[in-house]
Amino acid sequence: MTIALNVALILTTAVAITILFSKRLVDSPTYRATVTPLASIIGSGFLVSVPLLASVLGNYALFGMTALIVFAYCVGGAIRFNILHGEPLFRTGPRNGAGSLAYLSERISHVVLAGAYFVSVAYYLSLLSIFLLKGVGIDDPLMARSMTTLFLAFIGGFGFIRGLRGLEGLEEYAVGFKLAVIAAILAALALHNIHLSTTGTWHLRDLTTHLDSEAIRILCGFVIVVQGFETSRFLAGQYPPALRVRTMRNAQLISGAIYLAFFALATVMFQNHFAKGEVAAIIDIVGKLAFVLPIMLTGAAVASQFSASIADAIGAAGLLHATLPERFPLSYYYPAIATVAIALVWSGSVFEIIAHASRAFAFYYFLQCVVAGFVTFAAPDVTRRPARLVWFGSLATISLAAAIFGIPTEG
Repeated sequence: MTIALNVALILTTAVAITILFSKRLVDSPTYRATVTPLASIIGSGFLVSVPLLASVLGNYALFGMTALIVFAYCVGGAIRFNILHGEPLFRTGPRNGAGSLAYLSERISHVVLAGAYFVSVAYYLSLLSIFLLKGVGIDDPLMARSMTTLFLAFIGGFGFIRGLRGLEGLEEYAVGFKLAVIAAILAALALHNIHLSTTGTWHLRDLTTHLDSEAIRILCGFVIVVQGFETSRFLAGQYPPALRVRTMRNAQLISGAIYLAFFALATVMFQNHFAKGEVAAIIDIVGKLAFVLPIMLTGAAVASQFSASIADAIGAAGLLHATLPERFPLSYYYPAIATVAIALVWSGSVFEIIAHASRAFAFYYFLQCVVAGFVTFAAPDVTRRPARLVWFGSLATISLAAAIFGIPTEG
């Protein structure tokens, strides 16, 4: 059974890779525009989220993840609204009244997000370097920083030479491999749940659960796990508004389905040692199902960090290109982003300030909801204005609360 399962998982991965790397799919603008937000959303969060949320909510982790996904989708709706109705206003520059306030809020939100992106790119690749070195038994901070610098230099140089399409190509391969591995992991977990059900041994363990105000604060700090959909906002130079809106929605729905399936199928395997919130714990747990899974998860973790860093670099470049008054070619921004990220890596502050980056993402969502409220007033083609104002105001309040009171996951 074990040998057959391992073979089946390898075949599942191979079939998924064949489909995801097919020329018809890779050449599709819809797929390319979906990959960037999808890569960022299921970056490091895919493996990190289970042990960390389980350590707080126990068997109720699935419901906590559901709340995060619903919140992120609603905020994504505000950003999609700004793409369709706000961008035409922003192209004409500041105006009087609500239009001027919308423009000002939009510019401030760009500054907040730019800082968060610089840190997240450095953070993802720092984690990747440390993860790779620990895999071969090396724990050397200097070597990890040097490796991170090489990764950043590669992304900056490759982006400068090949531009957005070149980075998207790298991202597509990393995301394709990651999704193929995720398909195999979900298949293994589904078979395990079926086996437990048919043998009458399916049951949830009695886990320690902390359902209090601190748990809510930790859940608010988990916003960074579902962060990334906003990258579609800054692909305006390559994709039209309708396509960016549709593909952002697709990325959120796909990532949401993956997260919920993973949590639902993994809950039966939750252990009390998740109470420590150890990220590697999920690898140890699923490794009991098939010996190939830890190898696959390791590969997925590497692909996740790499693709997430590229996705945020793409988002940062698009943001800078849209924000700075002096317009340079888009490819010029990638070396600049890499340079700032390298400086952060060698400053030794990446892991210290990532907590502030987590809050910055939540604060950016607050500002985008504020922008949506002003756009509701200013845009001529908006319907149901009172209802939209109440809705965007509610989302802004929740986002601001997450930014102020949330306990960042990395903290």
